[in-house]
Amino acid sequence: MADRRRIASLSRESMAYVLAGGRGSRLMEMTDVRAKPAVYFGGKTRIIDFALSNAINSGIRRIGVATQYKAHSLIRHLQNGWNFLRPGRNESFDILPASQRVSEDQWYAGTADAVYQNIDIIEDYAPRYIVILAGDHIYKMDYELMLQQHVDTGADVTVGCLEVPRMEAVGFGVMHVDTEYRITDFVEKPKDPPAVPGRPDTALASMGIYVFDTTFLMDQLRRDAADPTSDRDFGKDIIPHIVRHGKAYAHRFNRSVVRSADEPVGEAYWRDVGTIDAYWQANIDLTDVVPPLDIYDRDWPIWTYAETVPPAKFVHDEDGRRGYAVSSLVSGDCIISGGSLNRSLLFTGVRQRSFSHVENSVILPHCQIGRHARVKNAVVDRGVIIPDGLVIGEDPELDGQRFRRTESGICLVTKPMIDRLLHR
Repeated sequence: MADRRRIASLSRESMAYVLAGGRGSRLMEMTDVRAKPAVYFGGKTRIIDFALSNAINSGIRRIGVATQYKAHSLIRHLQNGWNFLRPGRNESFDILPASQRVSEDQWYAGTADAVYQNIDIIEDYAPRYIVILAGDHIYKMDYELMLQQHVDTGADVTVGCLEVPRMEAVGFGVMHVDTEYRITDFVEKPKDPPAVPGRPDTALASMGIYVFDTTFLMDQLRRDAADPTSDRDFGKDIIPHIVRHGKAYAHRFNRSVVRSADEPVGEAYWRDVGTIDAYWQANIDLTDVVPPLDIYDRDWPIWTYAETVPPAKFVHDEDGRRGYAVSSLVSGDCIISGGSLNRSLLFTGVRQRSFSHVENSVILPHCQIGRHARVKNAVVDRGVIIPDGLVIGEDPELDGQRFRRTESGICLVTKPMIDRLLHR
């Protein structure tokens, strides 16, 4: 009990600072109108809700979110869903768009600069510790445990790390550590990643999660801002400098991953849903009987903006015209009117018309699936109206001409694509 009280006090002395300004260009047209952290996930949430929920569930009550690229959708979501923190309870929630606060011609130049430009706001709150988070990954993690390690080791920075097969780490920033997990080198996307001591087939890849003493970080950001050669980036500049001149430790994600009793034992769940294929797969995985991520866990809820909508509805019960869903997630305000649904996710407000069939697909909010339409292996963006009789996911050549089709056969369907198809 004493340890738990001590950890809780660390989280109450901390601020979570979420970097949510990136576009996520590998999601192609999905991020033409929204930043990657604002992309829908799991039936009713947004990607950023996972980092924010982890902070709240860990006991952190001061949160800042730095936004930049096409931020309106993200800001609206944050205002609607995350306005419950109250200054009168020593809580705060700040949305921090790039607003040229340092100079009139400078937006956020990098991840470190996105913090540097808001130093005065952070220092006004005076948190003892600051937890820097990426706002574009799917995972459940107790940041309190990472804070405890940071304090116990006396580190200048503690870096959250994934344990991955060594040769799969070539696309990450990789930590070279000693037997005490002190970081001795930081290598960006190495061809031959360094292994964990005693585990030659495993490497430590950075999660983009960092814990600092706030005063120390402010000093580092000011030093970096004065360096004309810097890229103003945590992974390229701040962390490597501390590794060379200070005391940096790795925190293994499997020490603080949050699992429910219903989640399968095995790999600690963390996903970068930064490509169409990865995004589709992570969503479809949720339809498994025992999914790798338990979004129903009441002990570690994923908070979000909960719209007030009517329940989902399934109508018609005739041969060939029966409204039903199998192995699927169906959100509120959906009406399955004589259509069938298999291994798919429907977000809020979807209308599926009679004689249609949706399979292995992710249908974002307020879409309509026309009569006799068939949709397979697809991601359908918000508000798309699939015309009556249209077939998606069965003819690779035709799909490639009409839509964004990945090498693995997943089709991304957006409003402009449907408009072009209808006006040919």
